[in-house]
Amino acid sequence: MSTSGSGLESPMPPRADLNTGQVFRHRPDRPEHLQYSQHRPMPVVPPGPPLPTQPESGIPPLPRSGGQRPPGPRNRIDPNQIPSPVVVHEQDCEVFENEAFRTCQFLTSKNLTLAGETLSSSQVPLSLTDYVAIDEGNCTPRFIRATTYSFPETEELARAAELPLGLIVQPLAELGQGEGECVPLADFGEDPTGPPRCSGCRGYINPCCTFTDGGQRFRCNLCGKPSDVPSAYFCHLDMSGRRLDHYHRPELCRGSVDFIVNKEYWVQDESSQPRTPKPMKYLFAIDVSWSSIKSGMLKEVTRYIKRVLFEESIDNNEDDTDATGLRHSSNSFGKRKFTEGGEVGFITFDRTVHFYNLKGGLEQAQMLVVPDLEDMFVPIGEESLFVNPQDSKVIIENLLDSLPSMFEENQIIESAIGGPVQAALSSLRKLGGQVNVFLTSLPTIGPGALKQREETKLYNTDKEHTLFNPSNPWYRQVAEECSLAGIGINLFLFPSQYIDVATLSVLSGITGGEVFFYPRFTPQRDGCKLESQIRRVLTRETACSVTMRIRCSNGVRVSEYFGSFLQRNVTDLEFGNIDSDKAIAAIVKLDGRSESKSEVHFQCALLYTSSNGQRRVRCHNLTIPVTSIMGNVFRSADMDATITAVTKQYITQASQSPLKEVRATLTESCVKVLLAYRKHCASSTSPGQLILPESFKLFPLYSLGLMKTKALKGGNVSSDVRTYYMRYLRSMGAGATLLMIYPRMVPIHQLSDEVGSINPNNGRLKLAPLMRASYLRMEPDGAYLLENGDVMLLWLGNSVSPQIINDLFGVRSLEELEPTKNYRIPRLNTKLSEQVRTLMKHYNAHKGEIGNCLMICRQNVDSSELEFANLLVEDQNNDAMSYVDYLCFVHKQIQNELSSSGGGEIKSFDNSGSNFDPSSLWRAAW
Repeated sequence: MSTSGSGLESPMPPRADLNTGQVFRHRPDRPEHLQYSQHRPMPVVPPGPPLPTQPESGIPPLPRSGGQRPPGPRNRIDPNQIPSPVVVHEQDCEVFENEAFRTCQFLTSKNLTLAGETLSSSQVPLSLTDYVAIDEGNCTPRFIRATTYSFPETEELARAAELPLGLIVQPLAELGQGEGECVPLADFGEDPTGPPRCSGCRGYINPCCTFTDGGQRFRCNLCGKPSDVPSAYFCHLDMSGRRLDHYHRPELCRGSVDFIVNKEYWVQDESSQPRTPKPMKYLFAIDVSWSSIKSGMLKEVTRYIKRVLFEESIDNNEDDTDATGLRHSSNSFGKRKFTEGGEVGFITFDRTVHFYNLKGGLEQAQMLVVPDLEDMFVPIGEESLFVNPQDSKVIIENLLDSLPSMFEENQIIESAIGGPVQAALSSLRKLGGQVNVFLTSLPTIGPGALKQREETKLYNTDKEHTLFNPSNPWYRQVAEECSLAGIGINLFLFPSQYIDVATLSVLSGITGGEVFFYPRFTPQRDGCKLESQIRRVLTRETACSVTMRIRCSNGVRVSEYFGSFLQRNVTDLEFGNIDSDKAIAAIVKLDGRSESKSEVHFQCALLYTSSNGQRRVRCHNLTIPVTSIMGNVFRSADMDATITAVTKQYITQASQSPLKEVRATLTESCVKVLLAYRKHCASSTSPGQLILPESFKLFPLYSLGLMKTKALKGGNVSSDVRTYYMRYLRSMGAGATLLMIYPRMVPIHQLSDEVGSINPNNGRLKLAPLMRASYLRMEPDGAYLLENGDVMLLWLGNSVSPQIINDLFGVRSLEELEPTKNYRIPRLNTKLSEQVRTLMKHYNAHKGEIGNCLMICRQNVDSSELEFANLLVEDQNNDAMSYVDYLCFVHKQIQNELSSSGGGEIKSFDNSGSNFDPSSLWRAAW
């Protein structure tokens, strides 16, 4: 084994030859990596004149989609020879196409309680791969995804690797197809002692705990302390020391479990009495000022709420049982409609607040008006404000139908958000629940009044970040009150001009809610997306009155959290609401050395009230092997978790530092990781070679993609748009983050006949091959579907076949399409229509939305093509370099670091154009 400068050893797995694609074995002293050599002739042509504007293949990019171009001669570096996210995705899909991911198969230690025998190491599936996970005592990566699955043994090793050690935790994530409907349920609701817990660290019983003294005691895997087993929980052990009921108790054989808990875990009211858990309450606060009428928002919102509430419900299978006989709690929220047992209430507002009595037995809803915004109160009782929608169906339907006409002559232009939020807090303080606020303009009166503070002259300057911070402390104060009361706030914003998302979004950020943004709302373009997102909010799994704590093995601790939550101490995160789409990043530190020489353990405990009114603790347990070898840390690294953690970290930094500095620091982080690998795992290679570890070969591309998002990109972007995307990226899980950083793109004019059909071998949908996001790979006679989880666009080339247009839309030419309309693909009796609608439904289901809606982008015709062009990450756009140029730039920085004695400061990405020539990547050895 070769040794690096720090004396850390490297393993010797296989690598791929870039020229032939063949896999071969390393010599014993070589680690796993990709090697981009200067002296290989295939990837590059010798330096010559600058490349022409028109590429040799593909089509030219939009001239308006500007970016940075390094000066000097540019090499014709073959983009096909650099790492491709499409190839990585396809390879991962092939691995798990017909084989399930077993959650303990990456554990290699012989002495692990979970394993029982030596297990072969295996990759963890990517976040966007369709896979089936089998919970063997470790939770699936849907719930917790680690940045590496070989944990460094010492703090020194962790520092040398430069990896952001941490976890991406999405505690209510939906399970995949074939994984059952729900997380296993263990009922301790009537047990006075509750679930067995460690008497030391208070960790919950889990598959890694070991039983001793004939089953009368168990030893905690987190802190190592023994604890007595409650008499009601006692069971004898078999000859191997395992309980006889091991496979009948989900908490002993599954990595994820829901405990139904007793009154000791219930929320305490103001008098310190336990509050009986109840099904979720949903309060809708709808702006009825002049702008909501003019934009059509009020009509669309009331129509879609009515549609979601009263569509025929689907059986929830609350007490489903799997093949092992374990009882489960329902998790089929993608199929179900509105929460069973949930109650709804409605208020409307302009410069006054209107409450509606919906109590059953009334002929119609009764409106009560509170005009004093400074002294807000709720004029009706809980039983009149909140009702079961089925019990008051006629009253609610009539109210929603009549609201647009009731306020159609409203000339009041002011809207006051403070009054409705205070009313929501008063009405839900003792209940908990969810508030959905629909707002069309900057609130200028009452509590929380805001002023126009947008300064375009600050765009793209060092002071721009000041626009991303809230301007009124009232919002944080009331948001904290809501969070502690178990109330989450979702904001649906429909501004025609500046609305101060930075300040308003504090309400969602602290309470665990979400912001939905529809600038210059028009029903024809945005109505489909609005309906999908209202449906998602009202049907996804949502919990209220939530507290989260992550416990770690001795010697390991969580040092920082990133996401949307309230944190009042160093250990606990509090959420008014949390739903199945939300995730947090937990950064992990070692305090010297991990006390375990074989594995490290993590347990995430989520105390919450489910939407159907049960108080539960959801536990996710993860065990990771410990290693003393640097190469293992890199080989087992997870790119998806790493870039998600990095994203949350730098998005948080963006409100405190200039964006230029954030982008430079992001590049610096990428360089440090690759440099660490180069120093410690590939030190014998030539400095002229670009060495990328297999697990992190896409780090430069994903870093570039993050810098090209609307949250961090250079150029002039309104502060409302930036802060919306910042909030989105701070709260989403790994899959949604990866899609936003690098969209998926499908050439639909090349779909084979089997796309959209069901694979008989595994029962899954046969998907279309993806392609890399670049104009260089497109053709003028093509049709390309592109989506990033936020928007879906269909690009149609000038020379696209009329048959494709006819098969998709039932028209004969591009000129007959309406570019301002957000199209719902019509249900036509054509193969292509069926395939595209199936793909869109699948992609929408991946991010939890419903509806086959997209924007049309006709080549060199529609303004929406600029949006499309900016999503082509590999091109030169968004005030940033192309992928090829950025990869060369990163390599140049690594070369500078290797050649400098002290490893000086890494140069800024934004100021590097004047002194960087990408041809230097290859020139020396050539």
